[in-house]
Amino acid sequence: MNESTQAGTPSATVTGMVDHVLALAATWTRWNGEPVHADGRVHTPHKAIRRVTDHLIDHLAEMEARLAGERPQPDHWHASTITTGADLAPFTPQDLDEARSRLTRLARVWAVRLDALTAEQLDDSPGEGWSFRELARHVQESVYYADAVGDLS
Repeated sequence: MNESTQAGTPSATVTGMVDHVLALAATWTRWNGEPVHADGRVHTPHKAIRRVTDHLIDHLAEMEARLAGERPQPDHWHASTITTGADLAPFTPQDLDEARSRLTRLARVWAVRLDALTAEQLDDSPGEGWSFRELARHVQESVYYADAVGDLS
């Protein structure tokens, strides 16, 4: 069995998060255009997809830099503190298709990378910061953005 299909592995943590986000996103084509307010922030379907995607990209770049013996590039995302005009756009079936393509590919890159690492590399990762096992758990927390929008069925 491929490690990414085994429950509890770092790769399953990331792919499971993306599966959860996409299951919720499948209901967002019904979004009425009213942003959701939670924890002092504004949440919309596009913003949730943007934040999950940005989080996956940011920490994948961190992991790759650390594996190459380089310092990760500093994070300059505005994150969830801003809501862009694009975040407020209707979430169409085409947007859902694009999100599926984007996030499934990113999750697959994460799974392939994590599954290629030994248990020692996952737990005693090079460079400063969380171990790569902890990094996968941290990336999983970006499910928050999708959960904030919720199931709109």
